[in-house]
Amino acid sequence: MKVDQKGHTTTIKDTQGDVKLFLEKVTNEHHSFKSQNLILDITHDKDVTLKDVKLFSDLSKTHKKGKKSFVIVADGIDFNAVPSSLLVVPSLQEAHDIIEMEEIERDLGF
Repeated sequence: MKVDQKGHTTTIKDTQGDVKLFLEKVTNEHHSFKSQNLILDITHDKDVTLKDVKLFSDLSKTHKKGKKSFVIVADGIDFNAVPSSLLVVPSLQEAHDIIEMEEIERDLGF
C-alpha cells in the first residue's frame, strides 16, 4: 500500500494485487484519511472484477457522508455495469478531474 497526499486529496495505491486485503487495510486506516478526498488505485491487480469493485461500496458510503470524494481507479472492467453509488474511472488523471469537479460543486452548494 503506497500513500501519496497532495493538497486535499490522498491517493492510495494497492501494491500487492489483492483487492480484498487492500480494502481491509484501507478500511482499518480510514480514520486517517476521512478528512481528505480519496483515490483508491487498484490498477496493479490485473484480475480485478466488477464484484471486487463492488466490495468498496460500504467504505464509499461512509467516506461520502463526510462530504469528501471517493474515487476508485480500476482497469479492465465494464464501467457501465458499475453501480451509480461508486465512482470508478480508468486513470488517475480522470480521478483527479472528478474530484476537482466535485470540489467546485461543493463550493457552489450543490
